[in-house]
Amino acid sequence: MTGPVIRALTRSDAHLFDSFHDPALVGRSAFGHRYATVADGGEYRPEWIRVALRDGVVVARAAWWGGPQDTEPVLLNCFDFAEGEEAAATELLRRAPWSVEYELIVPPGWRDLPRVRAAASARIAAAEAAGMKPLVERYRYEWTPADGLPERPGRLVFREEPDDAVILDVLRRVHSVTLDAHALRTIAGPGGLEQAAREELDFFNWCPSPRSWWQLAYTPDGELAGIHVPARNPGGPCIGFIGVVPEARGHGYGYDLLVESTHLLAGEGATVVAGATDRGNVPMAAAFARAGHRITQERVHLV
Repeated sequence: MTGPVIRALTRSDAHLFDSFHDPALVGRSAFGHRYATVADGGEYRPEWIRVALRDGVVVARAAWWGGPQDTEPVLLNCFDFAEGEEAAATELLRRAPWSVEYELIVPPGWRDLPRVRAAASARIAAAEAAGMKPLVERYRYEWTPADGLPERPGRLVFREEPDDAVILDVLRRVHSVTLDAHALRTIAGPGGLEQAAREELDFFNWCPSPRSWWQLAYTPDGELAGIHVPARNPGGPCIGFIGVVPEARGHGYGYDLLVESTHLLAGEGATVVAGATDRGNVPMAAAFARAGHRITQERVHLV
């Protein structure tokens, strides 16, 4: 058997990506997302795609994703390979010129579904063999108007905050006690808490949604409780960020912030609102459930 040929695709041969037989057990295709290049109205750029071919047949494929304004990919979210081609898939990742996170999308309760568990475990093992490490597993939520708008608790007062320096200070305070695995990883690095706060602010600015949606929350006596950032990312309306400052924790304010974000997005005409939190963030997961946001996916993140 000849060794695999690993290469990028071009606009003229991007169709090779779809020549791979995908049983759609895991990944974006398992949830009805269509692979398409930007030229065909999709989200992927041929130059950010790699395939491994054996005797002219695609045996492994990977597609990296970035927003419309990004000059480099920010995420690997499509990674598939044929049975027995784990080594080719691992080599494909090793040779890729980008070192970004891999987000594996799986159905809720995926470990209880034997075929799905096998498909997911194979991809995780291949990514680990290429040098990646599991970081966290997350729940992905959706809210629609059919789920009903949760009633506002009325405990907090919300105000726009135009000063980025104030926003950064709040983010530093929130992340000083965060449960979020991505933030904790950044905090443990050389940039520490400051970098974690700035990365959140960069994300807010990356989203193509109004700056006026960023709001701080205060108690009736004027004490800061936290921040909520409803947003619109390239995929649509989403809960961009929910954070409670340390001194306001223990009152369930995360729920109040989530409800306010949901109301704002619904008022802007959102028909679907996406959200996510780490599986280990029990308080936030409880808030999503209470507010009527349903778990539609789980996601395994490797870095």
